[in-house]
Parts: sequence; structure tokens; C-alpha cells
Amino acid sequence: MKVILVLLVVIASVCSTPDSTPFPEEFLFGVSTAAYQIEGGWNQDGKGENVWDNLTHTNPNIILDHSNGDVACDSYNRIKQDVDILNNLDVDHYRFSISWSRILPTGFDDNINEAGVSYYKNLIKELNIVGIQPMVTLLHFDLPQKLQDMGGFLNESIVDWFGNYARVAYRLFGDDVKLWITINEPMTVCHYGYGTGNMPPLIKSEGILEYQCVRNLLKAHARAYHIYDEEFRNKQEGKLSMSFNTNAFLPGSDNTKDIEATDRAQQFELGVYAHPIYIGDWPEIVKTRVAIRSKLEGRNESRLPTLTPEEIKYIHGTTDFFGLNTYTAELVIDLGEEPPVGDHPTREHDALITTFQSDKWENTTVSVVKVVPKSIKPLLKWIKDQYNNPGVFITENGYPSAAGNMYLNDDRRMYYIESYLKYIRESMLDDEVSVLGYTAWSLMDNMEWILGYTVKYGLYDVDFSSPDLTRTAKPSAEYYKEVIITRCATIVGCFDD
Repeated sequence: MKVILVLLVVIASVCSTPDSTPFPEEFLFGVSTAAYQIEGGWNQDGKGENVWDNLTHTNPNIILDHSNGDVACDSYNRIKQDVDILNNLDVDHYRFSISWSRILPTGFDDNINEAGVSYYKNLIKELNIVGIQPMVTLLHFDLPQKLQDMGGFLNESIVDWFGNYARVAYRLFGDDVKLWITINEPMTVCHYGYGTGNMPPLIKSEGILEYQCVRNLLKAHARAYHIYDEEFRNKQEGKLSMSFNTNAFLPGSDNTKDIEATDRAQQFELGVYAHPIYIGDWPEIVKTRVAIRSKLEGRNESRLPTLTPEEIKYIHGTTDFFGLNTYTAELVIDLGEEPPVGDHPTREHDALITTFQSDKWENTTVSVVKVVPKSIKPLLKWIKDQYNNPGVFITENGYPSAAGNMYLNDDRRMYYIESYLKYIRESMLDDEVSVLGYTAWSLMDNMEWILGYTVKYGLYDVDFSSPDLTRTAKPSAEYYKEVIITRCATIVGCFDD
């Protein structure tokens, strides 16, 4: 405890500003996890296989430390432990995901696994008992393997499959859940899953099948939204969104062309997913640029699929707030001339940009995650201007440190969270951006996808060598608890205007 207090004093004295303004009482502070990363019990009580089970068992070399989520934090068997540490944090909400294949082992709604249903019902019940609001994600990367075998997001039937799954979840849990996320990080699903091939299903088809994935994913999200709207909203009175993900893009210079290129970068990474929902259809610049590149490649039609008037109408307006995952930033340079046609399309060539990160930015143990808290402010302003101030809910933001001593770089985690919160508060005050809440990633150390257990994002350390998988609060957990209690990013306090 002495170490924790010393670190808290250090971070407060170095990073605090005494004239900061507290967050409003209605602003929600929480933490986030995902089913595959923490639950374990990969085949327990009738759970079906998902794409990450399949990948880690058949191709473990893809994972940096050859690990898997078979046990992970064993949260499936440790509801009390998890709720205890959440309660200790004093969080307003807890964002977690349902494992689709745990409640529907085949992916289809004709086979409901009651043991899996009981786990989530018990978790939600325990959260509500201690006054923590559940924020439930329907799909956080772990598509049932049987559905992936049938094409996954390249099969238009995913719209029906996902809609039917969503209906089951609303019916089973919706009376006690008021905040829903349909799909986590659509850009990761489509760009890294069907574009660069770095995530399941490992398909490398950037700018081709990637865009087919986007179209079907947006329709699947819309289906889940309409089902809630038409069948459940009047009784359950919840709100839904998607957790969009993006880096913040900043101009690589003050050159006008680089400033324009920065907007293109944001449209290709975020606008492709958000524009059809908030405005309707693809962003014009995306349609124009992909058409130009497609023609240069000798294609008779654009690689970007045309959305029909019916699809545009169906997707438009299917959100109640703007879920946002963001961790870092990139600098953008305009390419100037059209790059030569290569062996395959790339998003950068489609957007006519190149991106990089400044060597002046603070590094973390994850090479692409630099510490650039000030970048959240222009990103939030861009979202406000593009989508008419939709009400942003930060659904993930966090700092990665290397495996090892739980205190390793935890002071930098506190600095990261504090700095992001200060710039978020500035955005609310200076730019009048509507921000509804902040969700730190993550509640506890877990299985970090292809990085395995080599990277730690948790506010709580997990002793993976212990039979009890002991959870221990890091100094950053104590800091974040003070933030929640005081509504202030700086633990020395803040003052009302």
C-alpha cells in the first residue's frame, strides 16, 4: 500500500492541473473486458467452438507466446472474484461481452445452452446487486467457428444469423441491461480479418473482400438494432451502439494537402463504418477514391460495393450513441501522385496517403501504441462536426505494459489515463463535444489476442501461475478509483466553474 500511495502522490504532483473542472455527475466511468480474453472454460458446460478457439488450437504459432484462452482469467468460474474487484473500483458500469458460442453452441438460435445463459444471468444479477450497470457487447471478435466455416462476414446470411442471436440475447438478458454494443471494433473485424489477414479468419484481401465484410457487417448491426427497436425497446428502454475503433489522425505538416489527407485517413478508417449509420451511404471521398483506383487497376466496376437505396435506408440511423475505442495516433502525409498499381490494393493507396508515428512520441511495449493523449481532442471534434455531436461513449482506452512485475510502467498507465481524461474534459468544455462516459481497458490483465499474455492492460494484476488466478489491484486501480469518486482526472482534486 505504501508503494501505491507514493506513486499516486508522484503522478498527481507531476501531472495535475489545479484548475481542472470535474466531470458531471451523469458522466459514467467504467472498465471493459471481452469474453474470449477472460472467461476460459473454452469447452465447459456445452460451449461451442469459436474462431479464436480454433485458431489457437490449430495454429498456435500465430500467437506471440503460443498461448490460448482456454483458461485465461477463468472468469466463467469466478463471478464473485470479478464482481468484488469491480465493486472495489466503484465503477459506474462494466462493459463485458457475451460469447455467442457459449449461449448458442452452433451459432444458431435453435440450440440454446442453458448453462451459458445462467453464467451471464448470474453475472448481470451480481452487478445489479452492487449497483454496477452492465454494458453488454454481443460480438467481440469471437464468431462461432461453425458460422465462419460457412463464410462468416462474407456470407450475407450473417445478417440473419446475427439478428437471431441478438434477439435471443435481448429476450434473455434485456430486462436487466440498458446499454448494448452490437459489434466491437468493426474496422478490426473487416480490415484485419478480411484485409491484411492479421486476425481470424486470416483472409488477405485488402480493399476487396474487406469491403464486402463492411457491407455485411453494417447490415448485421442494423438488423440487431431494428429487432431491438421493434420488439424490445418499448419494454426494456435500453440504448444501442457499435464500438467503432480508430486511431486519431493528425496532419504530418501544416501543408493544406496534408490537412486534407488527414480527413481522408479518418474517413477510410472510421467514416466507412460510421457515415452509413449517421449520414447514409459511404463517404463521398471513399466512393470517389476507390472508383479511381479500381479503374487504374483495370476493373470494370469499383471494388467498393454499391449500397442500394433500401440498404442505405435500413442502415441509416441505427444507433443511440457513438461507441468509440481509441488508443493512439498517426501522422498523415498526402501521397501527391497516384502510386503505381501493385499486386493488390491497399487502404493507403485507396486514400492516397501514407501514415507514420513521430519518434518524439512516448513508446509503449506495443510498438504501434504510442502515448499521444492530446490526439483525442481533434478526434472528438471531428466526430462532433461529422455526425452532429452524437454523444460519444469511450468504450475502450488503455495503456499496455510488458509482462512481469505488476508495478512495471504502471505510473505511465496512470499518466496515460489521466492525460486522456483531461483532454476529454477539455473537449467537452472547449469544443462542446457531448461525451457520455469513459471505459478503461482493461479491468484486469488477460489474453491479449495475437500478443498472448506478453502484454498487460489491466488495472488489476492477474497471477496466471496461481491456482486461484489471484487478482491484485495495481496502483493505477487505486488512482482510477479516486478519479471515479472525485469525478476528477487529477487525484489532487478539481474545482467547479
